[in-house]
Amino acid sequence: MIIRILWLLLLVIVSVSPWTLGNPIFLQKPGKPNRPVIKWNPPTDTWNWTTNPRNEEPFFVPSNFTHKLPPSANETELIAHMAALKRNYSRLLWDNDKGTNLPMFVEKALKLLNLKQVYYEVEHSVMSKVSCTACKAGAGLLQHYIRLGKSKDEINKMIFQFCVSLKIQSARVCEGITRLFGSEVVYVLKRITIGPDEICSFVIGDACGDVYNPYHEWEVAFPPVPKPTVRPLESPLEKAPTFKVLQISDTHFDPYYAEGANAECNEPLCCRASNGPALTPGGGAGRWGDYRKCDTPKRTIDHMLKHIADTHTDIDYILWTGDLPPHDVWNQTKEENLKVLQETVAQMSDMFPGVPIFPALGNHESSPVNSFPPPYISSPDQNIAWLYDELDTQWRRWLPAGVSHTVRRGAFYSVLVRPGFRIISLNMNYCNNKNWWLLMNSTDPATELQWLIYELQSAEFSAEKVHIIGHIPPGHSDCLKVWSRNYYAIINRYELTITAQFFGHTHFDEFEVFYDPNDLGRATSIAYVGPSVSPYYDLNLGYRIYYVDGDHEDTTRQVVDHETWIMNLKEANLFGYPIWYKLYSARSAYLMPALRPQDWDKFIDDMTAKEDVFNLYYKHYWKNSPRRGMCDSECRKRLICDARSGRSHDRRALCVHIEARIDGAAPTPQTWRAWLYNGLSVSDEPSVQQV
Repeated sequence: MIIRILWLLLLVIVSVSPWTLGNPIFLQKPGKPNRPVIKWNPPTDTWNWTTNPRNEEPFFVPSNFTHKLPPSANETELIAHMAALKRNYSRLLWDNDKGTNLPMFVEKALKLLNLKQVYYEVEHSVMSKVSCTACKAGAGLLQHYIRLGKSKDEINKMIFQFCVSLKIQSARVCEGITRLFGSEVVYVLKRITIGPDEICSFVIGDACGDVYNPYHEWEVAFPPVPKPTVRPLESPLEKAPTFKVLQISDTHFDPYYAEGANAECNEPLCCRASNGPALTPGGGAGRWGDYRKCDTPKRTIDHMLKHIADTHTDIDYILWTGDLPPHDVWNQTKEENLKVLQETVAQMSDMFPGVPIFPALGNHESSPVNSFPPPYISSPDQNIAWLYDELDTQWRRWLPAGVSHTVRRGAFYSVLVRPGFRIISLNMNYCNNKNWWLLMNSTDPATELQWLIYELQSAEFSAEKVHIIGHIPPGHSDCLKVWSRNYYAIINRYELTITAQFFGHTHFDEFEVFYDPNDLGRATSIAYVGPSVSPYYDLNLGYRIYYVDGDHEDTTRQVVDHETWIMNLKEANLFGYPIWYKLYSARSAYLMPALRPQDWDKFIDDMTAKEDVFNLYYKHYWKNSPRRGMCDSECRKRLICDARSGRSHDRRALCVHIEARIDGAAPTPQTWRAWLYNGLSVSDEPSVQQV
C-alpha cells in the first residue's frame, strides 16, 4: 500500500513535469539544427499500468537443495587454430536474360546488388550497405506501386514475381512469403509517410545511415527520484546458499523433421519429408538433427529434457526464453504455431513437475514470424490477441493469476519469486526491427518500457533485486536503436536493482555488458545470452545452468557461476546415441574471480589483448561445433564488440578502442568504415526478407 501511495504522488509530479511521455516528437536532437518538428499524433493509449494489482506475494518456495558449484579456476586448453568453413551461396546469381518491367530507379539499383551477399546478410542479421541498397530498392518498389493505386492483390502478385524472377527463394517459398507477409506490409506502407531512406535506416540501423526520422524519436519518462549512490559491487559470499537455474532457449521444434530427408535443399529449412529424399551421398538428415538448415526433431528434445531431469535433479526454477516453432516461416499458420506452443508447454510440465518455469516470448511464436502488432491495432484480422490470450492460458500453470492483465496486453509480466527477489519477463518483439508494425509508431509499444520503470521503481522502494528475461538481446542489431537506447537508460538508472539479464535469439553462447553512459569505462550490468537447443545451423545443441546467490542475509542475487552443456551432433549421428556433457563453466574456463559486470568487462579486455583467450571464447561461442570457421581480425572485432554492446547500433561509441587495439596487432589493419561495411553483428537467427 505504501508503494502504491508513493507512486500516485510521483505520477502527479510527472504529469506536470518535463519527464512526461506523450507525443513521440519531443525536441530536436542536439547538433541537428534547422530540422522541422513534425506534429504527429500517435494512436491513443489509455492504459494505466498503476491501477492493476502488482504481484507482491512470494511465488516460489525453494526445495532447500544443497547445490555443488563448479570447481574454481584451473588450467584450460586454449584453441589456437580453427578449421575453415566454406559455404556455397552460388544459387543466388542475377539472371540477366529475363526482363523485369520494374521502375527504372529500382531496376538500376537491383543490377548493382550482390544478391548472394544480401541473402547471407538477411539470414544472419549481419547488415551492410549492400543490404541497405536492397532494402531501399524493395521499399521504393512497393511505395511506387502503392502511389500508382495498385490493389493489394496486384501488389502481392508483383511481390511474388519479384521473388521468383530474382531467384530469392523457390517458387513455393515465394508464394508463402507473399501470402503471409504481403498484405501486412502493404497495410503498413499505405499508412506511413516516410520514404525508403527513413524506412531502411529504421530497419537496418547503422549500415543504412543515421537518417533523421522524427516519427521515431522518443524517450521514456523517469520519476523524479534520485538514483541511489552507487557503491562498488562486492562478490557473492563463497559457500553461501544458491539457486540452481536452468535456461532453455530456441528449441525450434520441427514436427515434420524426417530422418534421411534432403538436408541440402534450396529453402530456408530442410530435413523434412516435403524436401524429398537425399540427392547426394551424405545429403540425408541425421537421426538426431543436422548441422545444415534443419531444426530439432522431437526425439532429440525428448532426450535432452530427460537427460536434464535425470542429471540435474536439484533445479530450483527454469528460464524459458522463447522461439518454439521451426524456421519454416513461409508456410506457418496460427493454428500450427499454437499447437507447437501447447505441445511444448505440456512437455515441459510433464518433465519438470512442480518446478516453477518463467517463460518469455520469442519472435517465431507469431504467424507471420516477427509480426507483433501493438495494442492499438484492434482489427480482429490483424491484432495479436489470438497469441497473447493463448499464452496467458498456457503460462498460467506456472505464473500467478495476477499477471494475466499484462500477459494478455503485451506478453510481459512481473513476479515476486522470493522475498526481495523479482523476475520480470519482457516482450522483446517491441524492439524487433523486423516487426513491420513498428514503422507506424515505435513509441514504447504497449507502454511496456514505462511499465518496466514502474516495476523497477517499486522494486527499488521495496529493496528488491530483479532479474530481467526476454528473447532478443537489447544490444543485438535486430533491436531498434531508439528502443535499445531507452532500455539502456533504464538499466543504468536501476543498476543497483537489476542484478542480471537473460536472453536468447542468437543461437550462440555469448553475453552483453552494459556501461554507464556518462562513463563508458564503468560496467553496470550483464546480460547473459543463452545457447540454442536447435542446431540451426552449423551448431551443436546446448542449454545453460546458472547458480544464483540464494536465500541468506547478505544475498546479492547475482549469478555466482554458469555452465554450458552441449550434445555433439556429429558424434550422436555417427554412433547413434546422444551424449550430453558440460562444455565449460565460466569462472573456471575464463579464470574469473566472480561474474560481476566489472569481471566481464575485464574479460573483454583480456579477449582484446590476448588472442588465445579470444579463441577459447570463440570455441564456446560456437558450442564447440566442428563446423565453426576461421575468425580473422574483423570477425574478432565484431564478436568482442557484440560483448561490449548492450546498446544496439552504437558501436562507434562503445567499441572504437577495440578496433584500435586489435588493428595495432593485426598484420593488415582495417578501417572503421570497412568494419561497418563488412557487417555489424553476427547472429544465426535467420529470417526470410519481407520484400
